[in-house]
Amino acid sequence: MQQQKRMPELVDGKLPVFVFPTEVIFYADDQSTHKQVLTLYNPYEIVLKFKVLCTTRTKYNVVDATGAVKPNCSVDIVVRHKDVRASHFGVIDKFRVEVFEKCQRKILGRKDVIAMLLPSAKEQQQKDEEEKRIKEHLAESVFFEQTPCQPDIRNSSSGPSVLMVFLGMVCIAALMMPTMGEMESMVPLYLHLSVNQKLVAAYVLGLITMVVLRS
Repeated sequence: MQQQKRMPELVDGKLPVFVFPTEVIFYADDQSTHKQVLTLYNPYEIVLKFKVLCTTRTKYNVVDATGAVKPNCSVDIVVRHKDVRASHFGVIDKFRVEVFEKCQRKILGRKDVIAMLLPSAKEQQQKDEEEKRIKEHLAESVFFEQTPCQPDIRNSSSGPSVLMVFLGMVCIAALMMPTMGEMESMVPLYLHLSVNQKLVAAYVLGLITMVVLRS
């Protein structure tokens, strides 16, 4: 006696649907990308019927938008972009794959796939590479911040660095210079500083003082 194939268990009342990829990108300058393939997998023990829907059907042509997939098998669904124009660049569309049990109309599960048209594959590749470099840089920054720093005994110093001392002396000298407008001074006019310049020197000197006190 042939064993009856049992119905797969539903998760939250819906059957998980396995469609890959979950995002398809079409490039206007690359005609080979105007045709994409969605693969629907059926890991269950029953035959699944499927139907492919689209939010903007005038832009796409889906070959075999309905059909069936046998147990433990897969089918390829060909999707073609038939309306490539600049006004469609960056617009997000969606394909929805719905699956049914054979001889039943009730939807067991569904899966949405994002579709988008972009102007150039090269431009997108450059953007992806730039985003990748930024992510790698951020990842490295986080890595070094989380790694405990070992003090270098050879270069360790209990006092302020030479650079901070030099900057502090420069700021003090700047504050001692006469302000612009002071005529009774033996200092040459080109060494007279404005009020804003002295405020900057005072601000930097305050920062240096805070660093020295904390060290």
